[in-house]
Amino acid sequence: MAPRTERPKALIVLSSAKRLPLTEPADHPGISTGFFLVELAAVMAQFEETHDFILATPDGEVPQLDINGLALNFHAAGDLGPATARHTIQTDAEKLSPERLREKNPELLKRREAELALARRHLGRLPVSEPLPKTDREAVSIRAGVLASFKEVPEERYHSIEQLLAMDRDPSDEFALADFDFVHMPGGHAPMVDFHDNPLMGELLHTLREADVPISLICHAPIALTSGRYRVGADGTVQVSEDHEFKGASITTVPRWGERFMLASQYPKVPGQKTRLTYYVDVALKEAGYDVNLNLNPTAVKVIWDAEHDVLTGNGPQAVDAQAARLVEILGDRATVSRSRTERA
Repeated sequence: MAPRTERPKALIVLSSAKRLPLTEPADHPGISTGFFLVELAAVMAQFEETHDFILATPDGEVPQLDINGLALNFHAAGDLGPATARHTIQTDAEKLSPERLREKNPELLKRREAELALARRHLGRLPVSEPLPKTDREAVSIRAGVLASFKEVPEERYHSIEQLLAMDRDPSDEFALADFDFVHMPGGHAPMVDFHDNPLMGELLHTLREADVPISLICHAPIALTSGRYRVGADGTVQVSEDHEFKGASITTVPRWGERFMLASQYPKVPGQKTRLTYYVDVALKEAGYDVNLNLNPTAVKVIWDAEHDVLTGNGPQAVDAQAARLVEILGDRATVSRSRTERA
């Protein structure tokens, strides 16, 4: 573990999955995938000056940055819809080169560069997903440079969830999950692989909730809540309960109609063939007993804080700024309550 400091800590849990299975086309090996930096960087930037970050993935392996999440339009936050429409016109109708596209969108470019710099500071050396046939051309044009820039930074340590739980349970270890101010988990499609129906993820979520640690999940990352049915004992024994403490939480996520649009025409699409994932996140969460709230417009911002369950969710990259701001408010409210209790005592 990193040396103890006086600064508060935040836990960042990323998927380490690098390939997303498909059910169609039949016998497809799956598409190269990873996490979306934009869904993480805004949160880390908000707390970079005040918190130390501890990094983890389900298996302790280094996560992979999804090149598709670096398309300029994804950096428009709440203006994702208009930015995507403009991006489509500029790339398809006007046929702008990657260089001209960057010239036309200086603010989006500036944000992307700042977020990549933040990733190099905090996430260490990362692999980058392979371009897909439908990957944005401008994003493809920067891949080699992004990959080279990450090779220039040292590797960071990523703990596995199993390691986090073992350290938390060890009375001789100073590490405690209760010491974290919050946990944040970004999306991209990768969480669909290793956050879903994962007993150790379930135990981590329950342990954090019992310690009153806010759990922030965005886009595809709320699929982690399907793991809420599990508890894992110190001896590795797995218990399953459909009537668990997270059940019924009010949440949001990426809607299936937005996913279907992506599968029909965007980067997950296998050209010339019907493309289908193994499941839809919102459907899986509803089946798991959650109160899933969705926008008809998949690019509109939705952020939900369920105080009873300590769960904060956002519906995609368009929501990340609002989610980061809401997280600041939640921590501020808790600090105010804590000070008030201290003064009364």
